[in-house]
Amino acid sequence: MGTSGFLVAVAICLLVVQFTKLLWARRRFPPGPVPFPFIGSLWRIGWRIRQDTLMKLAKSYGDVFTVWVGPYPVVVLAGFETVKEGLTDNYERLSGRPMIPFFKFLSNEKGVMFSNGKTWKEQKHFSQATLQTLTQMQKDLQRQIDKEAGHLVETFAREKGQPLDPLWPLMHSASKVISTAAFGHQMSIEEEALRNLTEHVNTVTKFRGSAGEMVYNIFPSLLQHIPGPHKKVLSSCEFIRSFIKKEVENHKKKWAPHGEPQDFTDFYLAQIHREQMDSTTTFNEDNLVQVIADLFVAGTDTLAATLSWALLLMAIHPEIQAKVQKELQSALDPSKLVGYEDRKKLHYTNAVIHEIQRFSNIVLFGLPRLCMEDLNIFGHFIPKDTLVVPDLCSVLLDPKKWETPQQFNPNHFLDKDGKYTAREEFFAFGTGCRACLGRQLAQTELFIFFTCLMKAFTFRWPEGMKGPDVQPVMGAVVHPSPFKICAVPR
Repeated sequence: MGTSGFLVAVAICLLVVQFTKLLWARRRFPPGPVPFPFIGSLWRIGWRIRQDTLMKLAKSYGDVFTVWVGPYPVVVLAGFETVKEGLTDNYERLSGRPMIPFFKFLSNEKGVMFSNGKTWKEQKHFSQATLQTLTQMQKDLQRQIDKEAGHLVETFAREKGQPLDPLWPLMHSASKVISTAAFGHQMSIEEEALRNLTEHVNTVTKFRGSAGEMVYNIFPSLLQHIPGPHKKVLSSCEFIRSFIKKEVENHKKKWAPHGEPQDFTDFYLAQIHREQMDSTTTFNEDNLVQVIADLFVAGTDTLAATLSWALLLMAIHPEIQAKVQKELQSALDPSKLVGYEDRKKLHYTNAVIHEIQRFSNIVLFGLPRLCMEDLNIFGHFIPKDTLVVPDLCSVLLDPKKWETPQQFNPNHFLDKDGKYTAREEFFAFGTGCRACLGRQLAQTELFIFFTCLMKAFTFRWPEGMKGPDVQPVMGAVVHPSPFKICAVPR
């Protein structure tokens, strides 16, 4: 046997050994596609994730099943009852965040989204409480949301009913609201700098959930030395952190320890000052920078994607758009700005907004969790330190819970009297202890931006253009396919 034949024989033996190890290891986990060396379950999943990818696997293997990413097992929870059991009823056992390579680079285990233990608990509790305070009481933030809604109306109005791409104006407005929450209205950020920040945030969110991220997580050391899209993303991460550090430094020059906090950075610097003598505190400038980075990454693209879907769906369903506009006209005082409290008398509009979020399901899968203890869910054993992914799409499209899950139907959120009714199955913001940090801020922005645009325009599909493509663009945040739309002044 020649050298080449010997090497081939060795390679085959190694593959057989690796395959045998995988078959032995999979006995400990819930059922799922057979994993193969190097590719794991990708032969069954494919490199391109679709909305129904995991839902189809659930039909074959049940609502608790295992897929393998390379040599690593990932347990998937599908359907409302299963996801609720995992994330709500067993929230402590599934509270961990796995430190996979890309997550580690994004956060260095700081902030809220990608941290664990004491850091996560303290940063989450503080950040959530502070954001709620800012959203409810901070006049500057409310004023900025109203201001950005007005800017959006002006931007769309300048096109005079001609086709426009709404995505970047929406992203820029979302980014400016987060900037106000983080740094206040007297920030040193210029429009061009904020635009650059928004572009870098978009680069990061596009990479997350892609095949590129999957490859990076499997071969991080190798890819450090190879050019590719991951290099641009890593550069964007550094830009975001550097940008925020600079703004925090500018903030510190004006900050007074005993002054009245005006924004998130003020509140956080005050907390650092209070705990400066505690050697175990997690409140420091590194965590401050990362928490603000988390807010930008989590809150910019998600809002823009949801509003993009909203405008597209209104153009596709003019009868629903007309009912929203009729309700806005009859229920609101035209001389006053729309406020978040107005949702209580806008039952149909509120239902439409929630149905937009359900139908578009822009976050298909919640960020992976780490199982902190051995866990049994509906008879399936999940070992400690296993990665667990909740399929939120399977909840928002669960045929056991929604009358017409595959159709855009605001009646999902209306009772028999036409009143808005909340649904337990509405997991658009996730659920449990790792649910969306800025949920209240996002709901406020979404409601005010949407109602202001509906009051000002009727959205129509451009004449002569091919009909709307409702196929989603997959990623960590699911956008509609790129489109242009006509905002016709009312």
